[in-house]
Amino acid sequence: MAKIIFIDHGGESRTVEAENGSTVMENAIKNGIPGIEAECGGACACATCHVYIDEAWTEIVGPPSPMEEDMLDFGFDVKPNSRLSCQIKVSDALDGLIVRTPERQA
Repeated sequence: MAKIIFIDHGGESRTVEAENGSTVMENAIKNGIPGIEAECGGACACATCHVYIDEAWTEIVGPPSPMEEDMLDFGFDVKPNSRLSCQIKVSDALDGLIVRTPERQA
């Protein structure tokens, strides 16, 4: 299990225990994290689970796939550290991961 820290647009922080093998998005939905809509259910077919990866974690999380990059084009206020949370698999290496939710989803 890994702890993931979600910080919303207003600065409120919530920490959740995430199961290895699940996605960051699945854990956000399971724990009622505001700002993650996940309309496509994790199929990488929308951008409503868009998050910003804390700069200290971008290298560990890695870059988006080409398909994810295409979907990020539909996101709101996309930045270099933007990712779709449905595409980030939880592992022990992500223990302490900090993600921020945008002001709104696309």
